Amino acid sequence: MGGAVSAGEDNDELIDNLKEAHYIRSDLVERAFRAIDRADYYLEEFRDNAYKDLAWRHGNLHLSAPCIYSEVMEALDLQPCLSFLNLGSGTGYLSTMVGLILGPFGVNHGVELHADVVEYAYQKLDFFIKNSDSFDKFEFCEPTFVVGNCLEIPPESRQYDRVYCGAGVQKEYENYMKNLLKVGGILVLPLEEKLTRITRTGQSSWETKKIIAVTFAPLVQPKQNVNGRPKSVPLPIFDVRTLQDLCRIAIRHTLRQPIAMGEGLTKRRVSFPGARAMHRYGPRFERRRFCRRFYRQCVNSVVLHDSMIPTAMDDCNYPGGVEEEEEEVEEEEERSCRRVREDLPEEDEEGGVCTEDDKSAGGVACAEPPVNILRERILRLPLPEPLKMYLLYYREK
Repeated sequence: MGGAVSAGEDNDELIDNLKEAHYIRSDLVERAFRAIDRADYYLEEFRDNAYKDLAWRHGNLHLSAPCIYSEVMEALDLQPCLSFLNLGSGTGYLSTMVGLILGPFGVNHGVELHADVVEYAYQKLDFFIKNSDSFDKFEFCEPTFVVGNCLEIPPESRQYDRVYCGAGVQKEYENYMKNLLKVGGILVLPLEEKLTRITRTGQSSWETKKIIAVTFAPLVQPKQNVNGRPKSVPLPIFDVRTLQDLCRIAIRHTLRQPIAMGEGLTKRRVSFPGARAMHRYGPRFERRRFCRRFYRQCVNSVVLHDSMIPTAMDDCNYPGGVEEEEEEVEEEEERSCRRVREDLPEEDEEGGVCTEDDKSAGGVACAEPPVNILRERILRLPLPEPLKMYLLYYREK
């Protein structure tokens, strides 16, 4: 399957082609696709084919065509905190993309028939966590894989919000797949040569929609054991996160948020009666609030332009009573603002930052600011190095 869109030179160009062909239609799915380089899930000798809209198979390893994964991700209608089950999870490429959307409080499970493929999937997952620049830009739901035949899942197993099957499902197993869903859940699977979306609307009611024509290898039938009964494949356990892990999630979430109002942060208000009159930004200081905000933007901005700095404090000298403490805060903010301005390197004509080496060489090459802001903030925390590395998931870059 595949060949619906033209090949790309890299992962971003492939995603651009999928968007242009309307296989990728939502921003959430687009971000997940761009965050994970498809070539990272290929063997090194086959990477040249990674950005073609074609399926890839080598031994037990298999990846569906990008256009198929796009339709699957859109049809699943993924949201944070949902539970997801991937039947035939393969290399873990799809499960990793799904984990970027589910967030740290979702559930991300996979069942794969071949033990060597599960080992390969964990290797690729570890590579993504330790090396990908995208990992720190998302709150991730790490997938868990088990080895077994997905047709041997016990009927009393827990149900999921979203289920995907990556192999052709025979008609006699349709109800088996439906029973893995919670009410309100969505099942996406190849059924009778069509990629099909099934929504469970009630205990015994369903809505079915055919998406596109597909060709998948059929599900492998379970093997009978000596007593004539198939063996049971237990699904991964729904683990409760440790307090230590929850703390790491909370700290990383806090540090990932913008720290300046100029970066889009919205201040929360106290909601009890009379809070606005008591609040620092209540009516008493309404006229001076704009000035305070301006100087905080100066302190926290990455690059300050000359036009951002007022020439005098007279612009903010509105009449009205102001407490001495407020004036001291504003003066300190102004001093900080001007210190930041003095310490900033000069900019070239294109707005880049020029280093001393660039100046001495007579060139205009510019050093880009650090991309991984979360890492920079963690490394500046007043914590022991082992704790910083734990917060960084022991990533080396």
